[in-house]
Amino acid sequence: MRFEGSAVAGQQCTRTRPPAPTPTRRATAACVDALLALFCGLAAGAAVGLKVVDGVVELRLHSPTVWAAALGAASGFSFLNHVLLTFATRASLGKLTTGVRVVRTSDGCRPGFLRLIGRWLFGFYWMVVFVPIHVATDSDVEQQDGVGLRVVRRDATLS
Repeated sequence: MRFEGSAVAGQQCTRTRPPAPTPTRRATAACVDALLALFCGLAAGAAVGLKVVDGVVELRLHSPTVWAAALGAASGFSFLNHVLLTFATRASLGKLTTGVRVVRTSDGCRPGFLRLIGRWLFGFYWMVVFVPIHVATDSDVEQQDGVGLRVVRRDATLS
């Protein structure tokens, strides 16, 4: 399948359909991204929840402020990683480390900002709805690409 004539001036697009990454590579990228967001959230929650009383440091886990900071930092990092960084480099940190990138399904060009936001939101939906179903049923269904974007191997030829 050829992708020709649909590129906007100055965009790098693939001449042929790039190969899809292996499921292992794709899952590793998702795990790296999830762990980075989780650690960022935990660090923010711990920073907000530390209280020093008479020289003793305690972590107030029962405080809603701690969990709000953790959730906010994790969501903010996830947005920064999956939308802004991917808009600039075509890949999140996890995808950069595993050698994959995000392109438009239609022509292999750089994804747009609104589509990346849609993909980020679709990822939350997938995580909340489909992942528990797949785990509970021991399903081997692969993650789907959404909103007109797909994940491809980074070493595909660029024009």
